[in-house]
Amino acid sequence: MRNYYFEEIRMKRVTMQDVAKLAGVSKSTVSQYLNKRYDYMSEETKRRIENAISELGYQPNIVARSLKQKKTSTIGVIVANILHSFSTKVIRAIEDFCNDNDFHVIVCNADDDPVKEANYINMLRAKQVDGLIVFPTGGNLELYEMMIEQNFPLVFVDRIIDGLSVDTILLDNEKAAYLAVEHFVNCNHTRIGIITTSLSRKVTPRIERIEGYKKAMLHFGLPIVDEYIKGVDLDYIQNALNTMFSLKEPPTAILAGNDLVLMEILRYAKENSINIPNDLALIGVDDVPFAPIFTPALTTIAQPAFEMGEKAAQLLLDKIKNEHKEQARIHRFPPTLIVRETT
Repeated sequence: MRNYYFEEIRMKRVTMQDVAKLAGVSKSTVSQYLNKRYDYMSEETKRRIENAISELGYQPNIVARSLKQKKTSTIGVIVANILHSFSTKVIRAIEDFCNDNDFHVIVCNADDDPVKEANYINMLRAKQVDGLIVFPTGGNLELYEMMIEQNFPLVFVDRIIDGLSVDTILLDNEKAAYLAVEHFVNCNHTRIGIITTSLSRKVTPRIERIEGYKKAMLHFGLPIVDEYIKGVDLDYIQNALNTMFSLKEPPTAILAGNDLVLMEILRYAKENSINIPNDLALIGVDDVPFAPIFTPALTTIAQPAFEMGEKAAQLLLDKIKNEHKEQARIHRFPPTLIVRETT
């Protein structure tokens, strides 16, 4: 005989009580099953509940559960610029770690715009996310301070905001620039330049990589030529390269501060018939996916992006679970020089 009671249930929203009735258990037992509290639950009971959920097509009411438990098992990730390969790798690592720990991830792209970033912070907090991982623009100091004062779980990636006590995941940027200059010197280059995106907002990696470059040049007894150092918006990099290569003695080697700058340099070299590496040696920070298959294969400084993303997620989830008791600090990760054909 057909069970018309459960046929009727399928026509409306299925409740936890419906699952309990079909499985022959109490509503609290179903709740324990959904929350993975199996301590006193037999395998037979779990099987009946699982079958009932499947047969009825039951979907838990996430909103109601969140209100009851006062958590959503969801975090937000706000990246400064999602076009960077580093950012996408970090996001992937965060998502993988959170998925393994039954957390959901909402990703937002701020486009390096403080107004957009502020809107995303307010939106995600309104949605009751349990914590945030932010690649900060640096333009929302009051918002950052408010979250810290409220003990809201927060982790920064890639950028330091001076004066704030926030766990921050960061590459050893000075070491990255040092490795590049050292390799250029070993390849007999003395006229070495560096190009990065705009320094106007004092974004940590850009400032630190230029500082590392200068320290390395001094260490190897090479002159620091201001005309060989450029920090400009992406749209003006072609002009900056024009200026640099119009010098009486242009650089013979350049460190690209990130993957987007690297692309601009490669485009400039192609359009101006500059042979790499015969006319210009080139190293890029960030091991872009096409580096080994490009012709010539690109020498790069790799960031351990997946390890950095996993560490950011681990720190945030520990904060959410109140398991992170240490004082906030900067967590530095080592760069790796990958020598290929552009040097």
